[in-house]
This record gives sequence, structure tokens and C-alpha cells, in this order.
Amino acid sequence: MEQELQQAQEAYKLITEFFVTYSFQILGALIILAIGIIVAKKVSQLVLNICTNKGLDITLSRFISSTAKIIIIVMVAIIALGKIGISVTPFVAAIGALSLGAGLAMQGLLSNYGAGLNIILARPFVVGDTIRVQNVIGQVKEVHLAYTLLSDEDDVEITIPNKHIVGEIISNSHSDTLAEESVGISYDNDPEEAISVIMKALNGVENMSSERKPQVGIEDFGDSGIVIGIRFWAPTDSYFETRYRANAAIFKALKAANITIPYPQREIRMLETSVKSA
Repeated sequence: MEQELQQAQEAYKLITEFFVTYSFQILGALIILAIGIIVAKKVSQLVLNICTNKGLDITLSRFISSTAKIIIIVMVAIIALGKIGISVTPFVAAIGALSLGAGLAMQGLLSNYGAGLNIILARPFVVGDTIRVQNVIGQVKEVHLAYTLLSDEDDVEITIPNKHIVGEIISNSHSDTLAEESVGISYDNDPEEAISVIMKALNGVENMSSERKPQVGIEDFGDSGIVIGIRFWAPTDSYFETRYRANAAIFKALKAANITIPYPQREIRMLETSVKSA
């Protein structure tokens, strides 16, 4: 019992001496760290505002502001550790020794981060663009170091690891998606009139891209009629809504102009054969 009391007294004495000796250093280190975190947040927000005002891409702006914040916090942490007499040299050596093993263990994660940095710096696409990669199409919502987040008109979120984007063929149609349609008209109708009617109908459809004009022309000559090809651009976030509205407008316009949409037709001929009696 006496031995346990003695050990407790020694521990209490050691703790008391530690706080008496280093209390001001610890308090100073905590104050420095708190001020540094506040300053880092302010500087990060300031850098983000400056980049945004200069017209930089939002993804690149966020990356620069986050990098500035991390650098300031690391510098303040080094100063705070030095305030309480802890040298950062052993930590740097330990980090260097562990980096090789960590790199081998996290090759996939590191490759995602490397690819994400490539995307942020090279900017093959930005937030708001519509991309097709790895047989997946969607509108870019967020670009992180590890992954890129896409979404479609149904608010379905698609997460793609960045290593599956870099080095692949990327189709970027910016904020719009191409809609390709076709409609048949009778050979008795004038195709130029039909093209004019369809163009006028498309121009009256709401929410269609104003920067890219629709394209309408003769696509093919079918067995039952002339095939009119239709191409127009619709905003990705309302692609199907705009496409269905355009189809309805085209059908109404053709019907009002008395332009016939033919049914499939097949011509069958009956050949008579004479059978000679024996």
C-alpha cells in the first residue's frame, strides 16, 4: 500500500512539475495554433474570392484556396511544436521512412489523387460540363482529388474514380446534350416544306439551346417514305423534358401542315404457276 502511495505521489509530482515548467509554453502553443487556424480560414476564403473574381474555374479556385489553408496550418503547427520544445526533425524522418510503405499500400488511392491533380490543373472539363467517359454520361457537379461526381436529369449521382478518367477518351459537350431524332414523310410530300415546318416547330420549343442551332435535313430514303433527320441541343439537366416537348411540337406541326407520316408498307406479288396434268 505504501509503495502504491509513493508511486502516486511521484506521478503527481512529475505532472505538477511538468505543468509548472511548460504551462506557459503549452498555453502559448495552443493560442498560436488557434490563431493560425482562424488565419488559415480567412486566407483561404480570401484566395477563393480573388480567384472567383478573376474568373478562374471554381474547381481550380477551390484547390488553390484549400492548398493555401493547408500550408498555413502546417507552418503554424511547426511553430507551435517548437514553442513547447518539440523538434519536427524526427517527424520528418519518420514520414520519409513511412512514405515508401504507404505508397505501396495505397497505390490505387494515390493514383486517384495524382489523376485528380491532373484534372484540376489541365481542366479537360469543369463543373457544369456534360462529359461521356467509360460509357457513362452526366453533368459534372464536383471535382475532388480522389473522384469526380456526375449527375443526370433524375438527380442520380455517379462517382467515378479519377484514375478511370485520365488517359481515357472524354467527350465534353459542355452544358448541353445532343438529341438525334428522325421522322418519315410520304414521297408525295415536299421534303423542303417538311424541313421548314420542323425547323419552325423547333424554334418555338422552350429551354432549347440558343447557342447551337438545330439541324434538319434529308437523312435517308426508306422503303415507305423519306427519312428526315433532326439534331438539336438540349440542356443536360432537362434533356428528356426538352426532347419530349420537341417531339410533340414536331408531330403537331406536321399534322397541321397536312404532311403525312407513312406507315410501313410492303408490296406482295402473287405469281401464278401452271401445273401440267400428266
